[in-house]
Amino acid sequence: MANAALLNNIDHAELRIDTRRSAELGDNLMSVLTFPDEFRNLQTHYPIVFQKTAQGSFQPVALLGFVEGQNLFLEGGRWDATCIPLAVERQPFMIGSTGDELVVHIDMDSPRVAAQGGEPVFLPHGGTTDFLERVNSILLTLHRGFQSTPAFIEALLRHDLLESFVLDIELDDGSQNRLAGFYTINEERLAALDGAALEQLSRAGHLQPIFMAVASLSNFRVLIERMNKARARIS
Repeated sequence: MANAALLNNIDHAELRIDTRRSAELGDNLMSVLTFPDEFRNLQTHYPIVFQKTAQGSFQPVALLGFVEGQNLFLEGGRWDATCIPLAVERQPFMIGSTGDELVVHIDMDSPRVAAQGGEPVFLPHGGTTDFLERVNSILLTLHRGFQSTPAFIEALLRHDLLESFVLDIELDDGSQNRLAGFYTINEERLAALDGAALEQLSRAGHLQPIFMAVASLSNFRVLIERMNKARARIS
């Protein structure tokens, strides 16, 4: 559980953040939350699918691997993709609220919190660094994006566009693997929607992310190839 502290330039005047990418710093993620307005960027690299929450609702995620703790985009101390999901990039910062005001918290137990080295959060005289300004922008984008997700999910469910799927994978070493427990957009039902339904989705801003999510599924081939390479390196 995160040890969240309200970020301020008095208690955290000397705070620095390790921005390297590694499993040891918490990047060993199989999937990461995303939101409709981010689909356009992420579909270049990652399959975008949907999972059920404990409450029974749906949320979109970008897949980084096939098993828990596996991020196939981590290579030699770097993230091997041109874009990193914002929910990863914002670590170890979180957005919160005090009444109607949005505030920034930081997980003081995160391995990214560095005693020395790394990116400074505040300037010597208390002002915010460019790094923190970037973090603030990311957190606000995430906040607004996650607020837009329920309406997007409601539209998918209203048109019965989500379906569960199972992906069976045979790797080059002959091992059999299965990805299950996720949902994707049913392309046949999408293609069968009438003009009125498509116009409604388009006017609400839902149609583009739907097609971005569909297009992203071609990245399963890339993800499988990354897994083959990872297996070959350790064999």
